[in-house]
Amino acid sequence: MEKEHKSKNDDKEKILDNSNKEKNAEINNDLKEELAKEPISLDNKIKDLEDKLARTLAEMENQRRRFEKEKVDAFEYGGFAFAKEALNLIDNLDRSKQVLENDESLKNSTFLNKILEHFDIINKDLISIFSKNYIEKIDCIGKKLDPNLHQAMMEVEDDQRDPGIIVQEIQKGFMIKDRLLRPSLVAVSKKKEKKDQKIQENKEDSVKK
Repeated sequence: MEKEHKSKNDDKEKILDNSNKEKNAEINNDLKEELAKEPISLDNKIKDLEDKLARTLAEMENQRRRFEKEKVDAFEYGGFAFAKEALNLIDNLDRSKQVLENDESLKNSTFLNKILEHFDIINKDLISIFSKNYIEKIDCIGKKLDPNLHQAMMEVEDDQRDPGIIVQEIQKGFMIKDRLLRPSLVAVSKKKEKKDQKIQENKEDSVKK
């Protein structure tokens, strides 16, 4: 009986021992798999962190550049709107001067000459103030029409010039540094139409009608 009991106990111990070995083997295998996965997982995490860091640094650099540009623009062009409004002073002076010059009752009078002298002084002072703030008048008379600087309001027949040459300044244009503050309103030259050509065009128009 004792032998049988001992044998059974031995069998139980063997079973338990085998079971423990199997469990230990499973645990070891799981640990090996986890350990095998871990370096890859760490590498991926490091790469992800590096990518996020690179993107963050790039975004910070872009924001810094935008801020620097906005700061420069604010410093150099902060008075853009004010300068554009201030041009009305020059326009009004020019209009007032023209009205006085065309007034028959004032022509050739000492009073008119004094007034016009004062207008010229004020105009020069304004131009000087604008110039100190990098606002410059656009020179246009005799120049080829440039859509980036000039706006053609009318055409004037002129056989002495090539077509598209500015022959009259209707309203002064201005730049502020390298930016257009206001285009020059101008009249440009065009070739005179020959009478025979005009008569022929009129005939063609009447036939079409």
